[in-house]
Amino acid sequence: MRKAIICGYYGQGNAGDEALLLAILSRLNNNITPIILSGNPQKTNQDYGVISYSRFQIIKEILKLTKKDLFIWGGGSLIQDITSVKSAIYYLTLMALAQLKGVKTIAYAQGIGPIKTPLIQWLTKIVLKRCDRISVRDQKSAKLLDKWGIKCLIAPDPVWALPSKITKKIELLPTPRIAVNLRSHSSLTIAKIETISQVLIKIKEKINANIILIPFQISKDLEVCEKIAQQLKTNYQILTLENAQELKGLFSQIDMLIGMRLHSLIMAGSENCKCFALSYDPKVSNLMREINIKGYDLEKLPTNIDEIVQECLNTYNNPNPISPHQIQKLAEDALKHQQLIDSVIT
Repeated sequence: MRKAIICGYYGQGNAGDEALLLAILSRLNNNITPIILSGNPQKTNQDYGVISYSRFQIIKEILKLTKKDLFIWGGGSLIQDITSVKSAIYYLTLMALAQLKGVKTIAYAQGIGPIKTPLIQWLTKIVLKRCDRISVRDQKSAKLLDKWGIKCLIAPDPVWALPSKITKKIELLPTPRIAVNLRSHSSLTIAKIETISQVLIKIKEKINANIILIPFQISKDLEVCEKIAQQLKTNYQILTLENAQELKGLFSQIDMLIGMRLHSLIMAGSENCKCFALSYDPKVSNLMREINIKGYDLEKLPTNIDEIVQECLNTYNNPNPISPHQIQKLAEDALKHQQLIDSVIT
């Protein structure tokens, strides 16, 4: 039986990355035994019933792979050095090690960049050129690889195709329901948190909305949610869901999302929920352009609260720019990433 080491930002309590892992596992060939690189191997094993190893244990497992096995690198924005140069070197080293073993390597549903360091650019080119298959999830990544002379498949993020599950967590909560997803980040300053809080208070008053604050990663989102909640005082709740499919299904019961995280916007969009984005990262801006999501670059968020309120209400009051047909097409095309894996083993 083939083994496939799946390497990503898993087991870190990030709902978006867990959704990516679930998207891979749910469609992986039954003749493949998945082995997951995880920040919390025990929890990953409990959640998915798979073999899982820590960052350093996984190196021993790579050395055990044979030429019939797979190394799947992704999905997510693993190839960037803005967050950490060390992290980029670590992931590139794992892929290079698998390639030295003669293992079939797949860069799966990647978001490439930003890459500022010349060393990381050089290493990335070498490793990607030696991959058996590459898929990316946005046009900007595809253009960068084309510039480097590297062929790739481009398809929407796999989470578009992840089946959702309905949750009863908010079924008794009056409508309209406005979900908010924020995360701690250098661009989300104390002043901007105050501005967003005042925006939500005004939206709540104008349309009698219930605000649902949804952290996607407790360690990075919950504190921001609590700061917002202190300002809202009434008609709000902080809702945490660990199950990625239930989290996605939640958005089918939401009228609009005001979101920072990429996968909050993808999950909401895929459930026909209107979206207003606050972009903190190029990957979010890329999604905004590609599917016509309105919003702001967080660095350039206006100080005029009424202006932001009006823009949010324009999104709330107008038809969803993402049509049901477009949502279906995005979900169908997102399956191409998985077909790429299948093409390696047939």
